[in-house]
Amino acid sequence: MVCKTALLLLVFIAAASNASTDMQTYIVHMDKSKMTASGQSPGNSKEWYVSVIESLTELSDEEERESEQQASPQLIHVYTRAISGFAAKLSTKQLESLKRLDGFLSASPDEMLSLHTTRSPQFLGLEPGKGLWSAFNLKSDVIIGVVDSGIWPEHVSFNDQGMPPVPTRWKGACEEGTKFSKSNCNRKLIGARAFFQGYEAVVGRINETKDYRSARDVEGHGTHTASTAAGNLVANASIFGLAKGLAGGLRYTSRIAAYKACWSQGCVSSDILAAIDQAISDGVDVLSLSLGGSAKPYYSDNIAIGAFHAIKNGVFVSCSAGNSGPSTSTVSNTAPWIMTVAASYLDRSFETTVTLGDGQTFEGSSLYVGKATKKLPLVYANSAGDVLASYCIDGSLKKKIVKRKIVVCQRGINGRAAKGEQVKLAGGAGMIMINTEREGEELFADAHILPATSLGATAGKAIKKYLNSTKKPTAAIAFKGTVYGKPAPLMAAFSSRGPNEVGPDLIKPDVTAPGMNILAAWPPLTSPTQLKSDKRSVLFNVVSGTSMSCPHVSGLAALLKSVHKDWSPAAIKSALMTTAYVHDNMNRQIMDVAFSNTTMATPFAFGSGHVDPEKASDPGLIYDITPEDYQNYLCTLNYSASQIALFTGKGFTCPKTSTLQPGDLNYPSFAVNFKRNSKTNSVTFKRTVTHVGIPGVTYVVQKNEPTGVSMVIEPQILKFEKPGQKLSYKITFAQNKEPTVQDSSFGSVAWVYSDTYHVRSSIAVTWT
Repeated sequence: MVCKTALLLLVFIAAASNASTDMQTYIVHMDKSKMTASGQSPGNSKEWYVSVIESLTELSDEEERESEQQASPQLIHVYTRAISGFAAKLSTKQLESLKRLDGFLSASPDEMLSLHTTRSPQFLGLEPGKGLWSAFNLKSDVIIGVVDSGIWPEHVSFNDQGMPPVPTRWKGACEEGTKFSKSNCNRKLIGARAFFQGYEAVVGRINETKDYRSARDVEGHGTHTASTAAGNLVANASIFGLAKGLAGGLRYTSRIAAYKACWSQGCVSSDILAAIDQAISDGVDVLSLSLGGSAKPYYSDNIAIGAFHAIKNGVFVSCSAGNSGPSTSTVSNTAPWIMTVAASYLDRSFETTVTLGDGQTFEGSSLYVGKATKKLPLVYANSAGDVLASYCIDGSLKKKIVKRKIVVCQRGINGRAAKGEQVKLAGGAGMIMINTEREGEELFADAHILPATSLGATAGKAIKKYLNSTKKPTAAIAFKGTVYGKPAPLMAAFSSRGPNEVGPDLIKPDVTAPGMNILAAWPPLTSPTQLKSDKRSVLFNVVSGTSMSCPHVSGLAALLKSVHKDWSPAAIKSALMTTAYVHDNMNRQIMDVAFSNTTMATPFAFGSGHVDPEKASDPGLIYDITPEDYQNYLCTLNYSASQIALFTGKGFTCPKTSTLQPGDLNYPSFAVNFKRNSKTNSVTFKRTVTHVGIPGVTYVVQKNEPTGVSMVIEPQILKFEKPGQKLSYKITFAQNKEPTVQDSSFGSVAWVYSDTYHVRSSIAVTWT
């Protein structure tokens, strides 16, 4: 799924031309205060925007008499909560006319974004009947909104048996559409909506023979993510008997509201923003978005803007970090009010063994469940076709060369399972997919349609060497099934990395969570590989990506919201970050599979570390942040008044005498930026912690200084008398020796009380 749902470079999209005038969809931000000035009531925003569009139509009519005929503007979405404004299809001239109207703030082109569990709860330390999974904590009604590719409502993961009535505070709806009726919603799936107006403005009307013009899911992605966050407990869940066990979402008693904004060609930002806007109005508690584009300044990032208005309404927002790793500075969804989630491995694998004719053996991964192959002739695909044959792309393999052989295919260009399909169509008997150096030792488990496995880069090199060393190379593949007890967590190579280009004053991603080879619900009419030749039907599928790790954290946020109903989104985020751990189950630093399994991962890969839900439920201290704090943070970024108004409205002004710097945001981690050739690198940041633990405790600071940097923390002791008390400290970072060839070094600071609380913050120092 990573190939299909990987975060790609964000592509600006334009609608087809009408006559000589180019029409394009824009997201338009308007000053709400001008609405009342024009005689409109605040509740009639749609009427105001319609009148704005009509005024542009009148201008267009006048221009028609002087120039070529142009199309009328088209209103697509009206936003009332995520932003104040609308999405509309406009010509360049109409946009220029709009900019002259009183109340106009900004307009940005619409854009196409991409979509970025039987073992997860146990791996995360959750046990039925205990702690966060106790009956008392699971009683509370928490609503998780999932913005994705829809949902398969009949799936057993969304059955409402035994659930109480829908909360009276819920204002959502179950919208009807293609093969989706109001009766498809229940006390579990309490809302379902589809947003396609922006998408259809780009690609034309949705083909209802290939997709559902409704909240029903044909891709599988939305069903998978929704069940990961909040799916029911299902006994004996598996795929082909693999990963068999009790499957369930992290907050499996939560209500689900599905907002379909992603379609076969992607997710249009105007539709995503409409989904966020509606979810806020409907009354969700948590928003989960496993999608995104390339990072950009917050004022031009519609997900960041929509998420800001969500947290202002008390909604926790979790987003995937992206699947563009291991390249540096690829992390997306980097706004400080968003929980940005990286992806890592569970301690479970689906092992295979590849044995070469010379006796060498290599460990791989696959969901194929057939018998082991015999020792068969082995051929590298690049000798079996044209220049692209090494990737086993469509039509590239010659049957006479690959027939009855195991074919070695290079990872990349096309889908992993699609390579096996090409081998099978050409008469091959099996496939070995090998990684490049960039993908390292990453091992995806795929539901191949023939005997096949993935292997890491090291094995790939050895196999190529073997192929060149003998005239009659052979190999065999054996399938071991489900194996537990592997070293974990382990950072996935595909998981996008920092440093954060948009906000270098923040470490992003924030945390990591299980995102590799995750079992969760799947539409029965969508094959596990989504290949045309694959006619198999499954109720659960194994998929990988930060799309899978994001709903893990969304579910955990819902659990914490059950226990701490008065906590802000920032408080929940802080608890998950400061209690995260950075060591694996072998008591080693978390490793990074992209750079061999012996290379330590850094906060640019895992942020604060791997989430630990039970510890997060009682963190001791939290770093809380109010919407006003975020607004003041925006002021430190030197944004213009009109750019800040996209978040705050026109009434807000930045403090004139403020000495705040971006690093003073009360964030639970520290990003320090030094100039490489400076001898006076030093900076001081302030933080305030709120005591939420037992009364009468004294915390002592512990520090782990980054290489080349000294840290002075004042005070070194924080004494709290009662919960709710706030105390502040300052931390000064100073360079104490010349930086090495490395651009970054890492450390941590922790406030410790006995063995009860260990409130840890990651530190990243970068020289540029």
